[in-house]
Amino acid sequence: MPVLRWSALTLLTLGYCIAWVYGQLSLPVVVTFGLLIMAGICVGHFRHWAVRGFGHALFIALAAGLASHWLPGFFSARVIAAARFTPEAAPFSMYLNLDKPLIGFWIILACPWVFAGFNLRRSLITTGLTLPLTLLVCLTTALGMGVVGWTPKWPEQGGIWVLNNLLLVTMTEELIFRGYLQGGLSRLLARMPNAPTLALLISSLLFGVMHLGGGWQWMILASMAGLGYGIAYRYGGLPAAVITHFGLNLTHFSLFTYPMFDR
Repeated sequence: MPVLRWSALTLLTLGYCIAWVYGQLSLPVVVTFGLLIMAGICVGHFRHWAVRGFGHALFIALAAGLASHWLPGFFSARVIAAARFTPEAAPFSMYLNLDKPLIGFWIILACPWVFAGFNLRRSLITTGLTLPLTLLVCLTTALGMGVVGWTPKWPEQGGIWVLNNLLLVTMTEELIFRGYLQGGLSRLLARMPNAPTLALLISSLLFGVMHLGGGWQWMILASMAGLGYGIAYRYGGLPAAVITHFGLNLTHFSLFTYPMFDR
């Protein structure tokens, strides 16, 4: 785990130094970085529950600001501008966000327990079960709701979409909702009966609520998908959750209306 943590820190430092040189960051980000470091020190270097609790509370507040793009100093490049991948699809724009990935890096560095219990064989077997089942349930439901239709395609923007969705979206969201939230709740509620199941349900519901901006149908679909990702994480670890999540996103992007029908 130390190798992974130091690798993440090195990549983080290099990437954000390059972003600074190219003018994608401004001075206010120093405050955000400083507060994240403070939260990490509280969580990782103190044993008193109040100090650790303060560190987690500070991180959650910062994570909400970063995920919502409220914190100043980050200039995210728009790489897809209101594109319609198929005639009936809603316009889709995509930004290379520099703020949200900081959440995932913080979790990797401050909470190494999110990788606990990883076993390659078990992860592969779990993914082989959760990915097709999650695809079947979620996409069949989406078709039944009339949210998407069958439209196989591969737009010219497919390559940049894959890189962004895997590295900046899927991995970050799985670190937050499965690693930090589901894993953290399982640890916090360990003395309660059925704590892992309760943690899975709570994290799935919150994942659905995060997608409420797309409409109530999107919230239901995201909650269902969250259950699939949560089961993958519980039995196969973080890699199984990431692959299941990305597999669903990629199938949706390439074979169905993306992001949804224009209404």
